[in-house]
Amino acid sequence: MGYSENKIKVLRFEEANGFYTTPERSKLMSKIKGKDTKPEILFRKELWKAGLRYRKHNKKLPGNPDIVNKKQKLIIFIDGEFWHGYNWTEKKKKIKTNRKFWIAKIERNMQRDQENNLRLEKLGYKVFRFWEHEVKKETQKCIQLIFSYLNDL
Repeated sequence: MGYSENKIKVLRFEEANGFYTTPERSKLMSKIKGKDTKPEILFRKELWKAGLRYRKHNKKLPGNPDIVNKKQKLIIFIDGEFWHGYNWTEKKKKIKTNRKFWIAKIERNMQRDQENNLRLEKLGYKVFRFWEHEVKKETQKCIQLIFSYLNDL
């Protein structure tokens, strides 16, 4: 697939590239989950309770969506604030260590999210992306957005 912008290159996180981490930090980072996070589980339970059936983590679709309803052509992602660049212009300034790696990493994640959204839309899917904090604090508002879309079909 061609990119609308230049693809951001992210160097491997290793000492040879000038990146360093402590064993404590490494242990903490290894505990971060990529799927089935608490906000995802909360959101899925609420969707199920509201009557929407779905599949989770469809690896055959671009971006490996968190929630998929093929019948309604619906895709839902629950994005972590750090990994997907929430309030990025502010957060970017606060990164103190390994800036070269983390800034490229997050910006590439954001670029990939946009690419996946476009690819999914070309396949006929409606894509919803919610931030983890939105799901935690305003679950019902997020659910209502989904059902408002479904009711308009």
